[in-house]
Amino acid sequence: MVIVTLEEAMMAARALVLHDLEATGVADADAVSLLEDAVSQRAWWLDQWPAGREFVVGLVAQDVQDGLLERAGRWPVCTTCEDATHSLYVDPDLGGPDPTWVCEEAGVVVSRIGSL
Repeated sequence: MVIVTLEEAMMAARALVLHDLEATGVADADAVSLLEDAVSQRAWWLDQWPAGREFVVGLVAQDVQDGLLERAGRWPVCTTCEDATHSLYVDPDLGGPDPTWVCEEAGVVVSRIGSL
C-alpha cells in the first residue's frame, strides 16, 4: 500500500492496529482509548518527521502494546506456541515498512500488523 499523506499514514496505522485489537478480543473502551492516544502522539511525531511514514504503523502498534502491558497485561499473546503466555513483538523493532508480529521464542513471523 502506498501512503501519500500524513493523514493517510495515521488512518492506516489506526485501522491496522484496531483490526488486531478486535481480532484478539481486546478492543474494549480502554484499549481503543490507548490506540487513539498513540495515534494522536504519533501524528505529532510524524508532523515533525514526515519521512517517518513507513515507521508509523509499527510504532503505533508498539505504543498500544506498551500501554496494554501496563493496564491489562500482555498483548498480543502468541498463538503459534503451545505455551501461549508470551507476547508477540513488532519487527522491525523501531518500525519500518511492512511491520510484522513475531514470536521471538520460536523465531517466526506470525502475522503482518493488521492481519491477526
